[in-house]
Order: sequence, then structure tokens, then C-alpha cells
Amino acid sequence: MSIFDAKTLWLIGVVLVLLASASVVVRVLKRRPDSGIDAAILETFHLRVRAWWILFAILAAAFLLGPVATVVLFGLISFWALREFITVTPTRPGDHYTLFWVSCVFTPLQFVLVGMGYYGLYSIMIPVYAFLFIPARIALAGDYKRFLERAAKIQSGLLICVYCLSHAPALLTLKLPPLPNGEVDTGGGVRLLFFLVLISQLSDALQYAWSQIPRRHVIVPTINPTRTWEGLLGGTASVTLIGAVLWWATPFHGSSWWMAALMSAVISLMGFAGGITMSAIKRDRGVKDYGTLVEGHGGVLDRIDSLCFAAPVFFHCTRWWLVLAGIMSRVS
Repeated sequence: MSIFDAKTLWLIGVVLVLLASASVVVRVLKRRPDSGIDAAILETFHLRVRAWWILFAILAAAFLLGPVATVVLFGLISFWALREFITVTPTRPGDHYTLFWVSCVFTPLQFVLVGMGYYGLYSIMIPVYAFLFIPARIALAGDYKRFLERAAKIQSGLLICVYCLSHAPALLTLKLPPLPNGEVDTGGGVRLLFFLVLISQLSDALQYAWSQIPRRHVIVPTINPTRTWEGLLGGTASVTLIGAVLWWATPFHGSSWWMAALMSAVISLMGFAGGITMSAIKRDRGVKDYGTLVEGHGGVLDRIDSLCFAAPVFFHCTRWWLVLAGIMSRVS
């Protein structure tokens, strides 16, 4: 059975229809200056839709080339995101060898282990071995100025940009339950990854949309004045409903729509946590964006901050659901 089974093709079709519809709506509204919609908000959505087309095309190409290409793609994204993170947080000459090990050894090794499906190794390699290695290697350089700050900065970058994001392609390695007809669900991992990316991106957009309503209550004004309670609650409720509608595209066969809805809410909440955390780091460093790679949206890390926080939680929630589902099936 191909990874592009009927469910996967339907999911891709749904995304294509949504993107095409969004592109048409934005184009029509831009041609109507009397629509009453703020031009800045409209331009933001226009740039988001264009970024989504690019992301969708890259993901589709990686899926066509197979799981290895998908893992490599996320590895390259992690490497670039880590580079952006380190760039906005200045280092000292004594950190250069440590950064070499982090970028050229631990980062590729993490994705090699993910691609091979060695959960027992990739789940602890960075938070245990790499985190112990980083301060020791900095100490060996003999530069003690701002030692804790430098070590914590590199550890944070490696944790968020590499370790957390690596759990997205790790979804491809999960052993999923068979389909109701008894066949192996070979496309389930692809749909899980696609579901994660889709819901996290929709959550970002819908939280932004809901935050534009007239009566707004900003959650943390000193960190991000666009993050409101209306945006968080409205966006989370919206993607929860969308996730429930798309339950057929997930491997949560026995749990029906409510599990997909619950997972969508988890993705949305963790995405919000990622966005507000990365905004706090940018505020601390006095920068607007992490980079300039994506036109109108800053760097890669600016676009995947929500995905970085959502990926490990979604992965472990799914993994524990699979374990529980296996136990329950054996009991019954």
C-alpha cells in the first residue's frame, strides 16, 4: 500500500481547496479598497497564504521522495532555525567549538536517530548527553565571562530548534494500529505529520484573526501586544472544530472525532506557548524577527515557533494513546 492512500489524498485535496479559496478571497479583497478591512491586516494574510503555498509544496515534495527525504528536510529546517537563534544571541570566541559540536554533530545525529526510529536514543540524547557536554566544553575553552548565560542560551537553542522540532518527523516512525479492515495503515504517519503542521499553522492564523475583534484583552502586553485572550480562545475553539471535522484523516480510529479534536486543542495551546516564548526572547534581544529568509515574515524560526512547541507534546500524546489503545485491545 502506498503512503498516498485514499485518506491521504483526500487530506491533501482539502488543503489545496483551502489554500486556493484563501488565495482567491485575498485577491478579491485587495482589489476592493472599500471592503472595510484594514489594508495591513489584509497584507499580513496575503503573505501568510503565500508562505503556506511554499510550505505545502516543500512538504508534498518531501513526502513524494519518501520518509528519508522528509527527515532530511526537517533536519535542514532545524539547522537553519538554530543558526537564526544563535545569530540573535551573540556568542564569544570561547563558544565556537561548542557551536561546531552542536550544529555539526548533535543536530544531524538527532535526525539520524529519528530516521532510524531509535526512540530510546533520540528521546534522551540532547536533553541528557548534549546538555552535559555543552557547559563542559565551554568551560574547557577557559572563558568564564557570562558562563551560565552562554551555556543556557546554546542549550535553549538546541532544545527548541532541534530536539523539539525533531519530534515532527518522528511521527513517521510510530507503529500505528491496523485499519478497521485489517490492513496496515502505511499512510498514517504521513497524515499525522500533515495534521500537525496543518493545525499548527491554522491555529496561528485563526488566533491572529480572532485577535482583531474590537474588544481585545491582551494577555502579556509587554511581550506581544497582538496575543489576546479572544485570539487564544477563539483560535483554539476554531481549530478544535476543524480537527474534529478532519478526524477521518487521523489514525485515531477507535476514538473517533473527539480524540482528533482534543489533539487539535493541544496543538493550538502549545503553539501559543511557543509563539509567546519566542516573542519574549526577541523582546529580550531587541529584534523584530529572527531572520529575513521568508519575505514579510522574518526568518524560518518566526514561522515554526508554534510547531517547535507543539511537535513533542503531540508526538508523546499520540504515542501514549497508541500504547493505551494497544493495552485496551489486548484486554478486550
